[in-house]
Amino acid sequence: MAQIIPTSLRRMMRWPGAIVPVALALMLPITLAVATARPDVDRQAQAVRLATGGDLGPDGFFAIRADMDPSQLALAIRHDPRYRQAALYGLTPGWETLSLGGKPTLDFGQSGLEAQRINAATPSSGLLRPARPFVFRPASEADRRRALRCLTQGIYYEAALEPTEGQEAVAQVILNRVRDLNYPNSICGVVFEGADRTTGCQFSFTCMGALAQAPVGWAWKRSQTVAERMLAGHVATKVGTATHYHADYVHPWWATTLNKLTQIGAHIFYRWKGLSGETAAFRQAYSGREPVIDEARLSRPRLQIAATDEAAVADAVANGEGMAPRTVVIDGQTRVVGVVSLGGRRQATPEEIAAINERLAEYERPAAPAPATPPPAGVTVMPVEEVGRPAR
Repeated sequence: MAQIIPTSLRRMMRWPGAIVPVALALMLPITLAVATARPDVDRQAQAVRLATGGDLGPDGFFAIRADMDPSQLALAIRHDPRYRQAALYGLTPGWETLSLGGKPTLDFGQSGLEAQRINAATPSSGLLRPARPFVFRPASEADRRRALRCLTQGIYYEAALEPTEGQEAVAQVILNRVRDLNYPNSICGVVFEGADRTTGCQFSFTCMGALAQAPVGWAWKRSQTVAERMLAGHVATKVGTATHYHADYVHPWWATTLNKLTQIGAHIFYRWKGLSGETAAFRQAYSGREPVIDEARLSRPRLQIAATDEAAVADAVANGEGMAPRTVVIDGQTRVVGVVSLGGRRQATPEEIAAINERLAEYERPAAPAPATPPPAGVTVMPVEEVGRPAR
């Protein structure tokens, strides 16, 4: 009999002795009648309860995810109505302003040698995941040329003197971002992301004036060869799904919030933690259309104010020339993400915004009806009767 008594009845058997006989008398006939296989939904609910311990908060959901493979996780997210941004599934807070280039401030020590020691002492996560070959289908020949140029620029200005494997790894990061839902779906969009914003550029060369310098011929050709090979489907297997890297002589604050993969040449590569770094997460389709980049304008260096210079930040924001950085809490520590820029696209002042809105309102205001003109001489105006017009 114990084998056919459902869970609900076994719970009742732990009630006070006066209640148990009555409960058994009322429920036993029903129990015998329905002691067939439990419905699927009942078994699923029981599995969820066992996996989560009854906790349906964040810890419980992470416990459920622990038993899923990447494809199951991707499918679950696709049907999760709460899913709005990847940060819900393990992305580092402030991920949208993590810069790939430049020389971030050191978290530990005051020299590049100290940063190199810390980086060397940080073990790799061992969580390398394979990346799929990039599917390059440009919409036109012009898009193909723009994509090749932008990828070549990213490789040249970030890794011109790196070994070929290092250049391929940098290109892999760019192509991975194109397929990451958190980034633009074009190659030029990824490389020049932030170049027009006051929150800083992802690749430092796009806002530091590097484009004003003509590239060295042999080094440019070498970078272009790597770019062509990557667009033809080559995969940098040593970095897999990496989306970030930095030079080994710096130790940026975000390094500990991602999974370290490996070091190639002078660059250390990282992937997102959790689902966001799995192969299945890189499912954004390449648009095939590349934006036109105004390189002449971006060749002018942009003055960036350090987030610690509070007076300069406040002055720039007050003058409408910048945007205040954001603060986020990561592992119990408060960090500042974003920068203030005095170049690129200036933020409009409240007065300018009001003037723009007024002009838009004037444009959208219905035009006054044209004044009636008298008919020409000899023309008789006759009333028109509409026949068969449906009633409203």
